[in-house]
Amino acid sequence: MKKLKIVGVRRGNQYSPNHIGNDAAIFNLTLEYLEKKNCQVVEYSEDEFQNAEINADLIFNMARDTKTIQKLQKLEDKGIKVVNSGYGIENCTREKMTRLLLANHIPHPKSIIIQTNQLLPLDAQSLGSHCWIKRGDFHAIHREDVTYARMGEETQSIIQEYALRGIPSAVINEHLEGDLVKFYGVEGTDFFYWFYPNDLNHSKFGLEVVNGKAIGIPFDLDTLKENCTRSAQALNIHIYGGDCVVDKDGNIRIIDFNDWPSFAPCRNEAAPFIADCIYNVAIKNQLKLKTHYNEHAK
Repeated sequence: MKKLKIVGVRRGNQYSPNHIGNDAAIFNLTLEYLEKKNCQVVEYSEDEFQNAEINADLIFNMARDTKTIQKLQKLEDKGIKVVNSGYGIENCTREKMTRLLLANHIPHPKSIIIQTNQLLPLDAQSLGSHCWIKRGDFHAIHREDVTYARMGEETQSIIQEYALRGIPSAVINEHLEGDLVKFYGVEGTDFFYWFYPNDLNHSKFGLEVVNGKAIGIPFDLDTLKENCTRSAQALNIHIYGGDCVVDKDGNIRIIDFNDWPSFAPCRNEAAPFIADCIYNVAIKNQLKLKTHYNEHAK
């Protein structure tokens, strides 16, 4: 069989806060495994990709730049397979993610979406005395993009600060008490990994300290996996990671879901599964195109 033509797009360093090396490492390992599968891989930075003529069977990417994502979406519309989908990456921005998880009845904190030029609605008090304020329009790239605060004047002040930074919307989540659990998965494979971030001292902005050290509340791993699979399908992504909180009764609620994180604690285990996922999507698409061609050639 001829080599698959695959394009890889690295994540711009400005979109890897405190994880530049980790993001590069999982990308490099994935590329190595794809080459072992007889794939011809051409890699680009986000800047290079935006100006390049692309001819490929599939594009895998860790993109974050808006222009990169828009180009990925245009290429998808023309029939090129993209992992993760440009539309899926956009779905993982906070406001869209919140709307999609809630619409698909995936366990999630009580949430309010607000325009940053507005006052807090009266029903915000229903979220409790403390909350999380998160920029709604993009992924978190600065520490201030996710803030733990007291409900009321402090929350309103932070939202006004978002407005001054040009951030149009914010998501306000209730604060959940319990064990914070971080997870990684690859849709369509058997790979799933979870851990307590404080145990491994794994953090992007140090916000895990709010929930404190996990006490090991028992929870149903199959339920977590099922919720993650449903979330990935709702958001249209294959390669994912995120966070959830397990409360004192073992209930699991997903508080964050990201397209292609660093997989830092488990990259060596994850990389071959990520490569399998990308390869299988490409092969499946080739077979689909071949069947379509044969049917029309009759």
